[in-house]
Amino acid sequence: MATNPAVRSSLLRSLLRRRVFSSPVRAFSISLNSGPKATPSSQPTTPFSPFTASAASFLFSRNPFHSRNFSSDPDSHIPENIVVIKCEEDLNNAFRKAEDESSQVILYFTAEWCGPCRFLWPSLKGMSKDLSHVTVYKIDIDQEGIGQSLSKLNINSVPTLHFFANGKRVAEVIGADVGKIKNNAYRFYAKES
Repeated sequence: MATNPAVRSSLLRSLLRRRVFSSPVRAFSISLNSGPKATPSSQPTTPFSPFTASAASFLFSRNPFHSRNFSSDPDSHIPENIVVIKCEEDLNNAFRKAEDESSQVILYFTAEWCGPCRFLWPSLKGMSKDLSHVTVYKIDIDQEGIGQSLSKLNINSVPTLHFFANGKRVAEVIGADVGKIKNNAYRFYAKES
């Protein structure tokens, strides 16, 4: 899905041109406007397509459901041990801290448009409250300038979580498998009583 507004509108325009000028609805409206004795349009008719301008704008909008975005909801409280990464320098600092032998770190790679990431976010916030001694770095892969760092880390899909303990990556979870994520988190980071 195109995220650049110029690319999105260009795609939308080309799709609408193809659909509008070849749909029977358009052909019928042209023939109605041609006078009392309507003649069929010279445009070839195709089976009716439910693809309309409003459907196209729905499909190409950044947030088509206009619902709350749980992955970056400003109204909800984010625990203090979750750090939102905003630039490549922040990502490099987070990675250095993850490789520090005294740090316990989870790198959470996400995207605003990712449904599974939005599903996972409330569970991750709750888990981070339980594991307050673990720092969770939330990295939106669509942030400007972090693409090179993401390719070095081999991030190819979201959500992806990297678990670091004692300066080494001890586990990786790709996907929104909440059970697997919690198992890894409590296995590596649970405080012994």
